[in-house]
Amino acid sequence: MDADVVEHASQHDAIGELPLITESARVAHVTKMDQDRRPEVTDAIVRWLEGHGLLDRYGPVENVEDWTALHRRLADDGHPTVARRIATLAERYDRPKPMLTRVKLETEEEVDFLAGQYVGLRYDGTSRAYSLASSPTREDLEICVRRVAGGRLSPRICDDLDVGDEVTVRGPYGDLVLQERSARDMVFLATGTGVAPFKSMIDYVVETGRDEYEGERRDVWLFLGAAWKDDLPYRDAFRSLHQRRENFHFVPCLSREPTLSDWEGETDYVQHALLKHTDATTVAAGIGERLERWLAKEPQSGVSARLDPTNVDVYACGINAMVYSLVRAAERLGVPATRIESEGFG
Repeated sequence: MDADVVEHASQHDAIGELPLITESARVAHVTKMDQDRRPEVTDAIVRWLEGHGLLDRYGPVENVEDWTALHRRLADDGHPTVARRIATLAERYDRPKPMLTRVKLETEEEVDFLAGQYVGLRYDGTSRAYSLASSPTREDLEICVRRVAGGRLSPRICDDLDVGDEVTVRGPYGDLVLQERSARDMVFLATGTGVAPFKSMIDYVVETGRDEYEGERRDVWLFLGAAWKDDLPYRDAFRSLHQRRENFHFVPCLSREPTLSDWEGETDYVQHALLKHTDATTVAAGIGERLERWLAKEPQSGVSARLDPTNVDVYACGINAMVYSLVRAAERLGVPATRIESEGFG
């Protein structure tokens, strides 16, 4: 019986049982996750000008070097909305590529870790911490890296890292792990590469049947925020899972995508999308007029399910300031602090 107790100890207790390792790892696969959308940007700028009857006056727009001057002219001439959209599109055109890279690593020996943990990765003399996006059930390790302007390591990973390169992996570390299995639903809130530990968790939950409890399905929600659709890490995998499993609800929130495509999904912040997908009848009165307004809004995701904040485990990850906002929104909705796990970076 004692062995059973150890075996079924909480995920947090299990962290102390994992070995701290330093392993040489080999890069097995590198995938650039974002797209070259410059032709789309040019077409979109033409479309915005044409739609407002401004193309004849301000065109042609093929020369990207003129776009900075173009949006200034538009603003000066009394077209601030179009000017802001042109500035946003020009920024997208000019950004370096790739911005988002996934890396699979092979180690000589199996690395034990818990879904949600991170490792220290050392490459070419520089070390940084990266969450593991792979499930503990898989043999290889995977990380997802976004280029940081002026970063010491992320640009080199995005530009230079190649199959066969050797890196050092140290860890695992981190307390952002799954809560005890229960009848409660699971809600994952992330921005950008903050979804990496949740990719590990969600895969692990599905593969091991943790999305069921005593024969009943648990709803699993993922709210993921980014600027553009190709800034969503693992978007195809999450969409596929959304289509295959009725209890998995993927809600991408894209703030800038409508300027470039016909995106009709959520464009609000993740915490606001969370409110829009909450069953208002389960929320206690007195949460504040501003939050109540979001509760009353119709979601744009196409997801008909609604969540009950009194019956969920919440996990939040991303930039520090955003995580604070996500956690605060969950608490205001009535999620107990003991059921919220969070991790911030940057």
